[in-house]
Amino acid sequence: MSDVKTAVVYYSATGSVYAMAEAAAKAAEAAGAEVRLRKVRELAPEEAIASNQGWAAHAKQTQDVPEAALDDLRWADLLIFGAPTRFGMPAAQLKQFLDTTGPLWAQGELVDKVATSFTSAATAHGGQETTITALNHTFYHWGCIIVPPGYADPIQFQAGNPYGSSHVSDNGQTPPGQVELDAVAFQARRAVGIARALKSGRTA
Repeated sequence: MSDVKTAVVYYSATGSVYAMAEAAAKAAEAAGAEVRLRKVRELAPEEAIASNQGWAAHAKQTQDVPEAALDDLRWADLLIFGAPTRFGMPAAQLKQFLDTTGPLWAQGELVDKVATSFTSAATAHGGQETTITALNHTFYHWGCIIVPPGYADPIQFQAGNPYGSSHVSDNGQTPPGQVELDAVAFQARRAVGIARALKSGRTA
């Protein structure tokens, strides 16, 4: 049985963040973690989704991915969050889920969990870093231990974002490439390693 329980919780409209979430989940599993991959509930009306071919196709593609619940956060040692940026902030769908975590926060159930995050934006300089740091603001309130990728691996000198993995989708036309997928995989492995060390230290 794995010693590190990892929840990868994401929102994705057209698939960029989903591809990164899958890469993070696979890397965490390869690093020995037990992983739950979870999407947050969609808030947009069906008419809006149907009006965008990419959005509709992705919704259908991922219809069987389980929706995130508070129990997934309670269960996990490591929290990996991903969301596209909306005006420099996390998409409303993920933010709404975060806003439901008050009961866990009030009971201190998220204290000392390891947390890290990633994002995708339609354009370069479209809010990648502010979205990641906005997610970190929630982790501060929870009392989490935030793990950024930094420049702790050669892939980071190609990816170029020490705050968290990020991607430029060119308005949804370009999926994450190998550099972005390798970067988020490294970020997940690093977070698993730190979560494992922290958990082992507590046990000792």
